[in-house]
Amino acid sequence: MIQECWLNLPVQDVQKSKNFFEQLGFHFHEERSSGTDSACMLVGKKPVIVMLFQTEIFNQFIGKKNEPIQSGNEILISIDAESRAEVDQYSEKVAAIGGTIFGKSVEIGNGMYGCGFRDLDGHRWNVLYMGQ
Repeated sequence: MIQECWLNLPVQDVQKSKNFFEQLGFHFHEERSSGTDSACMLVGKKPVIVMLFQTEIFNQFIGKKNEPIQSGNEILISIDAESRAEVDQYSEKVAAIGGTIFGKSVEIGNGMYGCGFRDLDGHRWNVLYMGQ
């Protein structure tokens, strides 16, 4: 039986990425982190694990050189917000700590409200509030 599911992302500087996500309120499992090579980030109240791997280490896992994130598509990681205000707070905080907003906070439809951002390495995230 599967115990956990991990998402693995290549990053240029593990410590800078860790600092970025800590400022957004994410937590890390230090026992599963490896200094400057990787960091085990916990996402959510019932955490999903997102591993941030130094690019060279990530390339070893996938058996090839990873393409630059800015020139292609990967996945879009979605975070569930508790309110519209929290979506807006994420957007403001991301911009303040060096992330890039690619989708300003907007009503998406069917009661959803969200924004999209890129982290320091260009990975795409969105924060969604799915109102009643």
